[in-house]
Amino acid sequence: MTYDSTLKYLVEQYPQAFTRWLWNQEPPEDIEILNTELSTEPIRADALFLVRVADAILHLEFQTLPQSEPPLPLRMLDYWVRLYRQYRCKINQVIIFLKPTRLAGVFVNQFTEPNLSFHYRVIRIWECDPQPLLTTPGLLPLAVLAQAEVPETLLSQVAAKIDMIEDRQQQRNLSACVQLLAGVKFDEQLIQAYFREDMMQESVVYQRIIRQGLEQGLKQGLEQGLEQGLEQGLKQGLKQGLEQGLEQGLEQGKHNELNLIIRLLNRRLGQLNPQLQHQIEQLSLSQLEDLGEALLDFETEVDLTNWLSQFRDR
Repeated sequence: MTYDSTLKYLVEQYPQAFTRWLWNQEPPEDIEILNTELSTEPIRADALFLVRVADAILHLEFQTLPQSEPPLPLRMLDYWVRLYRQYRCKINQVIIFLKPTRLAGVFVNQFTEPNLSFHYRVIRIWECDPQPLLTTPGLLPLAVLAQAEVPETLLSQVAAKIDMIEDRQQQRNLSACVQLLAGVKFDEQLIQAYFREDMMQESVVYQRIIRQGLEQGLKQGLEQGLEQGLEQGLKQGLKQGLEQGLEQGLEQGKHNELNLIIRLLNRRLGQLNPQLQHQIEQLSLSQLEDLGEALLDFETEVDLTNWLSQFRDR
């Protein structure tokens, strides 16, 4: 989820940069981001946008490793058929592999069967020249994964480029993207040596990932609760089982959200004292959701204590 959210954000914010890099030509201004859900039976592509002037679609897929079911070549053919059926124009498909590997799948760029030969483009980012990526802010997060004799030197170059960005919000967002993608190649301590963690936490990318994590935790809890409720309903009656399933689902959702928030607070403020943690455990689900947003602004444990006091004083 982390890599998907990061890369989708980059493509949505910098479609011209990706078009210029991958097509090696100056892109038009009117690039439309397309819905990534493709009919007839919905599947989702990682990144999809239409270049109107050239009457063409650039379809991007980002993969850490080539393992996939169905296999990637068949998936790319499936995407092509769905896209062509819907748009009837030229389709340029590119898979970008992020994690260095010698697995055979990263060298496959076609799907072949009797009477059928279908091709697409493959980019192994660790083999790419970093210079074209270093010249465009929107591609800096991918630059950290490019070819380098001394990878740490390349990481420091990217950090220097990020520091030169004048727009503070753009700087925070791209710094977060760099830190998240750099985890494919570098250890956390080295990344933190070049990038400020607070810039990542203040970015819209990081906040989007946190929201998605909270939503996924609640959804999984509700689904698990409903499943348990249905099983219980077979024994004690459908109505009673559904009620218990919903209750367990909400409880599981709250448990997942509580665990995530405790981890985030420990990471941001240091290990919480037991008394504060106990107060957090007494919060309702809606209060935990409010805390999940508020903690992004906390700098010390005092901020957390003050925030909790508003509920204790009611």
